[in-house]
Amino acid sequence: MTTLNPTATPFLPAITSIPTLPDASLTSTLDLLFEPSPDLHTLALPTLRQISFDSYDHLISTLRDSLLSIASSLTSDEDRKPLHNILGSHPRLGEPKKETLSEQSKKEQAKLQEGQGEEKEQLRALNKEYEEKFPGLRYVVFVNGRGRPEVMEDMRRRIARGDIREEEREGIRAMCDIAADRARNLLLASQEAASA
Repeated sequence: MTTLNPTATPFLPAITSIPTLPDASLTSTLDLLFEPSPDLHTLALPTLRQISFDSYDHLISTLRDSLLSIASSLTSDEDRKPLHNILGSHPRLGEPKKETLSEQSKKEQAKLQEGQGEEKEQLRALNKEYEEKFPGLRYVVFVNGRGRPEVMEDMRRRIARGDIREEEREGIRAMCDIAADRARNLLLASQEAASA
C-alpha cells in the first residue's frame, strides 16, 4: 500500500498537468483525494492519461461515473473484489487508534471522536454489523460535519435496506463527495499559502 509523508504539506498539481505527470505524482494525487488504493490506481491511471480535465470536480466526477459503470457491469463476487478494495481503503469510522488515518481522514472524523464510551462502542458494533451484512464492503459516508448519532442512524438505515449493490453505489458516491471536498480544501489551502 502506498503511504503518504505525514509531515509534507499536501498539494494538488495544476489540473492541466495531470495527463503529463509521472505515475508517482498521479498516485500521490489520487491518494490525497481518495485514500491510498492500488486498485484505484490501476483503474484511474489510464483515464487520467487520456483525458484533459478542466477542474478537479471534472476529474472526480469522471472517476465516479467510471466506478458506477463498472459496479453495474460486474456479475461475480470475484469480479467485485477490486471495487470493494477501493471502497475498503477508507478507514472505519470512529476507529482511528486501530488504523492509520490520512491527515484528511483525521480532520473529517474529528467530530466522531467526541462523545461517551458507550456511543463509541455502538459505532464499533455498527461497523461490525455493516461488514457482516455486506461482506467485502466497508461503510463509507461523507461525514460533512455530522456527529456520531447522525452517522449511526445512517448506518442503521443502510444495514436495514440490505441492498449490497445500492451500498456499492452509495459508497462510490460518498467516496467521490469526500474527494471533491478534499480537493476544494487543498486548493483553498494552496491559494492561501500563495497569497501569504
